[in-house]
Amino acid sequence: MFAGLNNQLSDLATRTAADVLASPQQLIAHLAMALAVVMVMAGALTRTMVPLRWLAAGSNVGLMIYGVLHPSVPTLAIALVLLPINVYRAVEITRLTRRVSRAEVEADQAGLWLKPYMKLRKYKAGQTLFRKDDKAEHLYLLVDGQMELVEIGKPVEPGSILGEIALFSPGGLRTVTARCISACAVLQIHESTVKQLYYQNPSFGFHLIDLLVGRLSADVARAQSQPSPGNEKSSSG
Repeated sequence: MFAGLNNQLSDLATRTAADVLASPQQLIAHLAMALAVVMVMAGALTRTMVPLRWLAAGSNVGLMIYGVLHPSVPTLAIALVLLPINVYRAVEITRLTRRVSRAEVEADQAGLWLKPYMKLRKYKAGQTLFRKDDKAEHLYLLVDGQMELVEIGKPVEPGSILGEIALFSPGGLRTVTARCISACAVLQIHESTVKQLYYQNPSFGFHLIDLLVGRLSADVARAQSQPSPGNEKSSSG
């Protein structure tokens, strides 16, 4: 039985190969199908979305060619439906990747375009911007003057953003007191606007992440050098 089945399969393969080689149209159709299969297999092994979508689109093109030249209406119909979807998703992901790459480069300039959303406030020397355990409602950018984070004795120089940690902490409370050493000009932005910008603009999001990671790392280093729980203070409120 198995010998007969093998003979039938062998005869079928021989006839198919002869038909393909005898017709340039069928040769192109089967080469396109083979290429489509290779792209599907390559896509299955790909770990990232951009090449996966482009490989899927390429396999759809191969299936379209096969569907037209073989011909095979179901294969052609499936390829026609899937091709625009895969191309659209590939372009969408490519644009998003480029946008994120630009955001990483532009993150250090986030404070420049943040200013139009902020309101200017002026403080005299000795005044307090916020106190430890106050409810956090604003993010601040020090424009002029000098401040100090009282509990940890850390100076704050002009151009520094402060107050971001409390905005994203579960309790939403200030972890240190910010006091003016000299007369200060401060730009402030409300918490709701900060969160809208965070979700809408990757540059601002990356900038905040950099600030949070840097300051939390400084907190860890400080806690390691001063292991007493009373000395573990956040570095920017």
